[in-house]
Amino acid sequence: MPAPEHTSSAPARIVLHDVSVTLDARRILEDVSLEVDAHRIAVIGANGSGKSTFARLLNGLVKPSSGSVHVHGVDAVARPAEARHRVGFVFSSPDAQILMPTVAEDVALSLNRSGLDRADVTRRVEQTLAAYGLIEHADAPAYTLSGGQKQLLALASVLVRRPHLLVADEPTTLLDRGNARRVGNILIDELPMQVVIVTHDLELARRCDVAVLFDRGRVQAVGAADEIIGGYERMFV
Repeated sequence: MPAPEHTSSAPARIVLHDVSVTLDARRILEDVSLEVDAHRIAVIGANGSGKSTFARLLNGLVKPSSGSVHVHGVDAVARPAEARHRVGFVFSSPDAQILMPTVAEDVALSLNRSGLDRADVTRRVEQTLAAYGLIEHADAPAYTLSGGQKQLLALASVLVRRPHLLVADEPTTLLDRGNARRVGNILIDELPMQVVIVTHDLELARRCDVAVLFDRGRVQAVGAADEIIGGYERMFV
C-alpha cells in the first residue's frame, strides 16, 4: 500500500498533557500525560480503564474536559476535523462502520472530500480492495461478507485515505483465530503509518514496539511491550 501523504520517515509524536475526561459526571481519564514516538503502540488494561477513551482522543472523537492533545502536529482539541483527517479510526465492530450498500461504494465514501477526480477515486479504491483481498467482492452487498471480510472492509475504508496514524480499537475481538491473525498481521507488518492498537489480545500487543498500560483512568506504565505486558500479567498471578 502507498505510504501516507505528507509524512516524514520517522513516526510523529503523540503528546497528551494533563488530560482529564469526564462523561456523564463520571471521570474516565484523570491527569494523563504521555509522549510516545513508537511505530507500533499497544494500549492495554482492564475493561473500564480508559483505553478506548484515550483512543478516541487521538482523532477528536472525544474532547477532554481539561488538558491538551497533539497528534502528528495537530491540536486535536482545537482542530478536531483536521485530527480526524490525519487519524484513521477502526472500531471493534465493522457493522458500526460500514455505511454503504456495496463493498466498493463503502471504500469510495471515504474519498468524497479528497479532491480526487472520479478516475483517481476508482483507481485508489481498486488498489485498496486488491491489497486486502476484497477486489472480487467489489460489487457485492457489504452485508453478505463474512465477519473477517467485514473487518477487512472497515480497515480498507479507513486506509484508502492514507492517514498519518491508524487507531484500531479492539480490532480482533469479534474475529475467529484465523481472521484475528490476518488482521493482526496487517496492523503490525503491512502498514507504513504509525499504528495504535487498543487490545485485550496480549499476543498481538507483544508484537508492538511499545505498550501503554491504563488502570482506573490513569497511565500506569509505558515501555517496551514485552516488559510492560509481562508486568501486567503478573498482576493476575
